[in-house]
Amino acid sequence: MTARLPATPLMAPLQWPFFDQHHAALRQSLHAWASQHLQHDANEKNVDDSCRRLVAALGRDGWLAHAVAGPAYGGRHDTIETRSICLIREGLAWHHGLADFAFAMQGLGSGAISLFGSSEQRVAFLPRVASGAAIAAFALSEPQAGSDVAAMQCRARRDGNDYILEGEKTWISNGGIAEFYVVFARSDNETTGAGTAGRGAKGISALIVPASTPGLEIAQRIDVIAPHPLAHLKFNGARIPAHYRIGDEGGGFKIAMATLDVFRTSVAAAALGFAQRALDEAIRWTKERAMFGQTLADFQITQSKLATMATELDAARLLTYRAAWMRDQGHRITQEAAMAKLTATESAQRIIDAAVQLHGGVGVRVGSIVESLYREIRALRIYEGATEVQQLIIARELLKR
Repeated sequence: MTARLPATPLMAPLQWPFFDQHHAALRQSLHAWASQHLQHDANEKNVDDSCRRLVAALGRDGWLAHAVAGPAYGGRHDTIETRSICLIREGLAWHHGLADFAFAMQGLGSGAISLFGSSEQRVAFLPRVASGAAIAAFALSEPQAGSDVAAMQCRARRDGNDYILEGEKTWISNGGIAEFYVVFARSDNETTGAGTAGRGAKGISALIVPASTPGLEIAQRIDVIAPHPLAHLKFNGARIPAHYRIGDEGGGFKIAMATLDVFRTSVAAAALGFAQRALDEAIRWTKERAMFGQTLADFQITQSKLATMATELDAARLLTYRAAWMRDQGHRITQEAAMAKLTATESAQRIIDAAVQLHGGVGVRVGSIVESLYREIRALRIYEGATEVQQLIIARELLKR
């Protein structure tokens, strides 16, 4: 069924073939809720406390139920519905960048449990994630292993009914405030270093690590241009019960990639929200800004810039919701998700830069909306696979055919 999405103060109505009727209602409800509960704040004073409050509010009012799978575990749907995740992220990003981050990390941090966890693991963790009572985190990257998972050196050594974790993780979102981490580590018998790297993605397992585990250390908090809770973690003999392993031993790479496939498309959706807000702010500003006896919007050069911004945004939106729709139909979307993430984030960077330029001096004033958008968008071109990594993924998929 095709639904015409309702007009809102944020976006013109658009006819999409990718949505059902309930998506129109979801989008409208999200904007109504966010307008009431979220206010733009370019300079969060305490990002940890802000994230905790946002997670609690998102859980209390039912939005986090979309980020986990299974009504029995607090989820809205039997599976994680990508279109709903994307619509929510696009709307939250328009209103409040940190709210989008808080929502997304709950989904990413618990995604492996939703997709591959045992019934016991789902019962233990997902309801608390959905209610906002527990903050989740996804720990894959390492100092020498970001996009190159084969270089992973963090190890999980089997010891009877436990695993002993040794190693480091970095750039971990929600690091320092999460109640648990889904940690990916080598569980084979290879030693670390070049020999391990040579094994590629084999021998990696996924483990749920409660934040209270002895031997888990928040070694360093990481500050970035758009304030988000990030940290460097160290594991010094952290003992993890084997029943906290997600899926099969050695199946961690598949688990990580499947989780990223779901949420990589939603990164594109967040970029759409940032870009749409920038375009809306640019339209409002140029219609109000008086210059040489007319408004800035009256100049053809301004109209050309606005037209280019809107066209790039729509093209990115089509790629994003195509990928989301395809996954919800059960298709593998490795290439489509990469195309959406690459196009949406790169286009959003250009759109936001253009909005800053149209605002002139006001656009670079700390605390202005377009200035904060400029800082928010930059990280999206890097995390969950940088633009260049998306290009490699697309090329590899093409060459397989």
